[in-house]
Formats: sequence, C-alpha cells, structure tokens
Amino acid sequence: QVQLVESGGGLAQAGGSLRLSCLASGSIFSIHAMRWYRQAPGKQREYVASITNSGNTNYADSVKGRFSISRDNARAPVYLQMNNLKPEDTAVYYCNAETIYVAVWGQGTLVTVSS
Repeated sequence: QVQLVESGGGLAQAGGSLRLSCLASGSIFSIHAMRWYRQAPGKQREYVASITNSGNTNYADSVKGRFSISRDNARAPVYLQMNNLKPEDTAVYYCNAETIYVAVWGQGTLVTVSS
C-alpha cells in the first residue's frame, strides 16, 4: 500500500507564495503519476496539477503559469510551488497517487489566501 503525507499549507497574502509537499511511502514502485487536487468551501474537489513518472506535467487552466509541480525521483517528495496566489486559491489541497491498483489520497493541507 501507499501512504501520502502532505505539508506546507498555511496563510499567505494575495500575490504571495507557498510550497506544498507530498511524501509517499510504502509501495512507491506502484505509483505511475502524482496529482494535486483542491477543494474550496462549498465546492467540489477539482484537479490542480499532475506529474508522471517520466516527468510529464499538466495543469488546470486556473493555475497555469502560477503553479509548478515537480519531483526529483520516485522517493522524493512531490512539490507544488504556488506563486502569485489569489484569494480564490483558498482551499484544502490534497495529494493523490495513481497506482497500478487504486488511487490513494493524502489527508489534505489547508491553504488560505487573504486579499
């Protein structure tokens, strides 16, 4: 099984930056992609960004050009660098691992952006 632990959330001002990290443990060999999602109060969870084992990245239009997902290797954390934050980025951010068996979710980390 895979376990995910997120960290790095907190409070930022509009225009500021935060970096989230997600560390996977357990059967990491079974992971072929890592993703970040977020869920704002009263809204559905939405996709933010993803990175495959080969390093291919993809972003939601709402964060393109402001957020960056990265990972050095399979044992390293997955980072989500968030720049030029906006109040609408306020949400609980969840790390997701797509494995060959199931999708695994982390516990989430809260990001609050003040205007």
